[in-house]
Amino acid sequence: MRRFNLAVLAAVALASGLTAAPAQAHPAHPPGLDNCTAGACHFDVPPGTYDVKVLLGGDGASSTAISGETRRSLLPETAVAAGERVSRSFTVNVRTPEGEPTGPDGTPGLDLVLGGSAPALADIKVARARHPRQIILVGDSTVCDQPGDPYSGWGQQLPRYLRKGLSVANYADSGESTVSYLSEPRLWATVQPLIRPGDLVLVQLAHNDKTTDEATYRANLETLVAGVREKGGNPVLVTPVVRRWFNSDGTLNNGTALLVNGLGVDHPAVIRSVAAAEDVPVVDLTARTKSLVESLGVEGSKAIYLYNEKRDNTHTSVHGATVYAGLVRDELVAQGLVPAGLVRVG
Repeated sequence: MRRFNLAVLAAVALASGLTAAPAQAHPAHPPGLDNCTAGACHFDVPPGTYDVKVLLGGDGASSTAISGETRRSLLPETAVAAGERVSRSFTVNVRTPEGEPTGPDGTPGLDLVLGGSAPALADIKVARARHPRQIILVGDSTVCDQPGDPYSGWGQQLPRYLRKGLSVANYADSGESTVSYLSEPRLWATVQPLIRPGDLVLVQLAHNDKTTDEATYRANLETLVAGVREKGGNPVLVTPVVRRWFNSDGTLNNGTALLVNGLGVDHPAVIRSVAAAEDVPVVDLTARTKSLVESLGVEGSKAIYLYNEKRDNTHTSVHGATVYAGLVRDELVAQGLVPAGLVRVG
């Protein structure tokens, strides 16, 4: 069992349990430790984007990670020496539903969970973010905020790599194709009005376009690109993560692994073609994940996916999603789509 070292909270009255402060349109002071118990914090705030500043550390050596909402990784595990304090900040998107757009509403407000081997929270402040940058994600189950272990989408892990001033609004949803994402009112019709000028909108849809012909698939991608630009956003097309489906020679050079559907539609190739024709940046996650999985080999790559837990060669573990989110971060920085100063390294 993890040991929670929140020495500062000892001064907070716990006789009847801590409850969230009433919602205020313009609170005089950002909510803080009075909204926390040992291991978790709840802030009664309306949907929006918030800056969170934490002070980590305690009397003993500590190591703290922070997740929030529907299992989003917001701050990687941070070690602090005994008696010292370290300040960290991040920006988080609060919305309803808080996870997948077609899923349950979740808990209103902002919920944070302390993790790590020896968590220690000395202070915390939450304030509405001013002029935050935003990355909106449009995708499927390999991207979304997965509601339960052992599953995790790479979009669920991407926030851990970002600093204060840049948030992730993950509108990926399990089971969606380009066809269903455009037709379901809770998806594109809801997401498009939320796009602000300058927002990055990353689109990765392919895994569920198993019966979509090439002309329709191409047209759907073009519709998404045009819809992002209509709102002043910056579209980025992302080729899909590979499936862990090896040939006998240890390569992934087959249609199952590389997302070629039953009609012979090569999804990554079409995405690259549309990106070139529409002058849209492309994050070639297919190429990056293929290279990584092949380098790990048949055995080593099992930990990236849920092979050991579920015999699943499509969906990623928390570890795998974290690795793949790192690849996305690297590409966004390398292409100048996100300033290096707004990302965490490692």
